[in-house]
Amino acid sequence: MREIDRLTTERYATPSLFLMESAAAASVRAIAARWPEGLAGKSFLVLCGRGNNGGDGAALARQLCLQGAFVDVALLGRVEDAKGDARTNFEIAHSLATGHRSERLHHAGTAETYGMKLFTNSWAYLNFTECTTQEEWSAFINSPQHPPDIIIDALFGTGLTRPLEGLPREAVGYINRFRAVSQERGANRFVVSLDIPSGLNADVAAPIGAAVAADLTVTFTAPKPANVLPPASHFNGALVVADIGSPFKLLEECDSQLFTSEAADARCWLEQTRYTPDSYKNTHGHALIIAGSRHMTGAPVLTCEAAMRAGAGLVTVATPTSAHAAVAARVMPEVMTAALAETEAGAISEDALDEVQRLTERANVVALGPGLTADDERTRRFVRAFVEQRMTPLVVDADGLNALAPWPAELCGTTERPLVLTPHVGEMRRLLGRDEKDALADRVAVARTFATAHKLLLVLKGARTLVAAPDGRVVVNSTGNAGLGTAGAGDTLTGIITGCLAQAYGTLKDKADAFQAVVAAVYLAGLAGDLAARARGMRTMVASDIREHLSAAVRALDAAGEEPR
Repeated sequence: MREIDRLTTERYATPSLFLMESAAAASVRAIAARWPEGLAGKSFLVLCGRGNNGGDGAALARQLCLQGAFVDVALLGRVEDAKGDARTNFEIAHSLATGHRSERLHHAGTAETYGMKLFTNSWAYLNFTECTTQEEWSAFINSPQHPPDIIIDALFGTGLTRPLEGLPREAVGYINRFRAVSQERGANRFVVSLDIPSGLNADVAAPIGAAVAADLTVTFTAPKPANVLPPASHFNGALVVADIGSPFKLLEECDSQLFTSEAADARCWLEQTRYTPDSYKNTHGHALIIAGSRHMTGAPVLTCEAAMRAGAGLVTVATPTSAHAAVAARVMPEVMTAALAETEAGAISEDALDEVQRLTERANVVALGPGLTADDERTRRFVRAFVEQRMTPLVVDADGLNALAPWPAELCGTTERPLVLTPHVGEMRRLLGRDEKDALADRVAVARTFATAHKLLLVLKGARTLVAAPDGRVVVNSTGNAGLGTAGAGDTLTGIITGCLAQAYGTLKDKADAFQAVVAAVYLAGLAGDLAARARGMRTMVASDIREHLSAAVRALDAAGEEPR
């Protein structure tokens, strides 16, 4: 981001002070969107550090005054110790300070400072205080004042790499106590962080020490890792990504391989695979689901129904003979079924390999694993042989993964027959052959390393599901909620991924992009989960609710594509 800011100034003759002003204006808009009655008369406390994040805060304070707000600014430091644009904004705010904290003054007319004109025709109050010691800080927060409606956290931005200490830590504690008391009393007050909650290291997912717990974070130009990766992302509250004037071309040129998914990603894929007037079942792909066992018949039902609802033209579920009747009785009538040779325990046997290969000849994509069980050596041999001999793109989940854990180094995906693995955290540890709790401390690095080493697509499930590609790209999914942790949601996700891949290969054929389809599928699944949570609540949501809200998710993104023509 520092490089993008620098290039914006150098290549496009955009003064860095303008970017700071744009950041402040974007923050005002984001705040105003949450106070529809307007900001006039609202009380703000803007806490600033000496760096550029504090400079953003000082510029924001001035713009809030223009909205008729009452603003107190506290700089943790001295104006003369600040540098560059931050110092400029501190000096402007200091010179425009309108009186003591216990007063509210009405000013009209103009004030000129540093060649800038400030027009005020409303009740405005701006006070500026410097705090460098505990005594000054205590005097500031304990002096008579109107209780703030909103605290602006502009203490530290993206440059912080070590835990906060001293006065900054004290300020963070004050902010968090304010928020906790406001929530406890049901007060309409909240905390806004600029760019990133102070106390977080912008580049890592784990908090490094005390940090502000914000209700809203306005980040500039693009999200930072700590804005979107848990547990650090839990400190952000609602996240708004604000454009402040850096050309999009610079974002495209940067060498980052970490991305967040957006509605446009899923929408693009939906538009590419739209139904046309001559569409029919075969043009939208055939998905084969190999799943289930005698005592686990729910998983294959959830998986194949999700694949069907996701839009696959045809779906076949192949399950052991002793599970076949139960699965056939429960599954939607549109799904075809097949019985496979089984072990004495009722799991798929290696004797089923020839029949499965025959079924695969008609499929565009295969999913393997939900409800399979991996306790029997004959089942594990079947899984290993099928993955080695696969003839189509293959999605491996649940016991399909457990049967191959730790993951064999020689099993790799190819461009023609991509492998997609969908582990949750426990399954990922088993694939790595590592049981220690910190094995996934850096989920992005683990996902990227595993995907590139084995030339496959990895969907690492959890809070903020990751999709890693063989070329090192990692996408952080931006949809979903805690309700998706319900039983069967993983089987449902596998079905949605498989259904989307079937459509990609059925519709686009050799132009299909498996990575694009998987990213879209994970986004759609999370969006369906969000819609289900709004309708049912997270607590009572079940996996089938996710499936039943897929239609609404698709129509929310591409309504025109779903209308008959």
